[in-house]
Formats: sequence, structure tokens, C-alpha cells
Amino acid sequence: MFCSAAMAQQPAALQNTPQVIKKNGYTLTFENNYASLNPALKKRLIETFFEVYPKLAKEYNKKTLKGVKFFVDTVYKDVAATANGQVVFSSRWMDQHPEDIDVVTHEVMHIVQDYGNSVGPGWLTEGIADYARYKFGVDNVGAKWSLPMLKPEHHYTNSYRITARFFAWIENNVKPGTIKAMDKSLRDHTYTPALWEKLTGKDIDSLWNAYVNLPQTK
Repeated sequence: MFCSAAMAQQPAALQNTPQVIKKNGYTLTFENNYASLNPALKKRLIETFFEVYPKLAKEYNKKTLKGVKFFVDTVYKDVAATANGQVVFSSRWMDQHPEDIDVVTHEVMHIVQDYGNSVGPGWLTEGIADYARYKFGVDNVGAKWSLPMLKPEHHYTNSYRITARFFAWIENNVKPGTIKAMDKSLRDHTYTPALWEKLTGKDIDSLWNAYVNLPQTK
């Protein structure tokens, strides 16, 4: 869909001097090979990092990396991808969708997640990342980004926003803190599907069945 938890390729060579910004105990190194990068967009990318990353760290993983790298790349053709503490953004995507600033929120949540060789499914990882964007995004409205209304063809394994909406329903209607506990279990490599029932009293399929019977509820 919009991003990947692991980069498909290494960014192309730099065409500018990396900029290092430090604030409140966190360091962002900003690099790009795109001479036409809009300075206002660059400023927003940096500002969004320093607004959301400390919040995500506080909520989910206080031991997350203190230093992160951003790279705006003319070669990378998807939207954005994250690996090893670095986020690569497609210059084309950012040019075409400068309002989608919370791609930062989703991607840096992958850094906070830090699941390594995860014991959990990919839909859970990406669903949690989009749930974090839903909760902590700075301008989802400006990007016209929202959690989608439930459709008959949806399933929790669809990942991203579809899964994130299901997670929002669980948090609001079943048991607050469930998704945070899932995140921790993935990072600790203790996750098993049985954890859903342990935390909520229902297995994941029973939760989904309850959810689809109340599609108007978030």
C-alpha cells in the first residue's frame, strides 16, 4: 500500500550536505539527493518528526533510538520505507502529495516498534503503525487521510487503515490498552494469537465478528 517496514533498496548518492538537528534529546539527520526539494516541505518533515517521535516513544517504547535519519530519494519509487533507523521518502510522492505529512508518523512508528525478526504477522505490524498515525498524526485531515468505513469485503488481515480502524474499535469498545500490549509483545517476541483472548476475553476472529456487527462504531 503506502509503505514498507523494510526498505526495498538503498537510497541513491547524496547531492547535499547532511543536516543534523538536535532537540529535546533526539537527533534527526536529514539527507536527500533531490535538488528541487521544497524548503517548506523539508521544514514540515523535520517539524513533524520532532512533534510525533517523542510522543510515540513515550507511549510505546522509551528505549527507541535517539537518532533517526531521513532521506528524500529520487530513485525510490514507492511512498516511504523504514529500516535500521532510517526512513526513505520518495521525492515524487512528496512532490505530488505534500499534504501527506503524516507518512512521517507511520514510518517513525516502525522505528519505535523495533520488532526485529518479528513473531507476529505483517498485518498486525502495519495495522499498529496506522493506528499510531490515527492517534498521533499532526494533519491527517489536511491529507484527507482517515480510517475507512467498514465494507463487507474487509478483513482484519487487510492491514493498514482497515486493521487500524478495527484496533480503534477494540480500544474504544472492548479494552483500552490492548494495542499497546500487542505492540509490546511483538517487541518482546512473546506474541501468540492466544494473547487476544487473554487480554480481551475473545479470540481475534470473535472480536472481528463482534466488530462487523457494529460497523458504525469506532
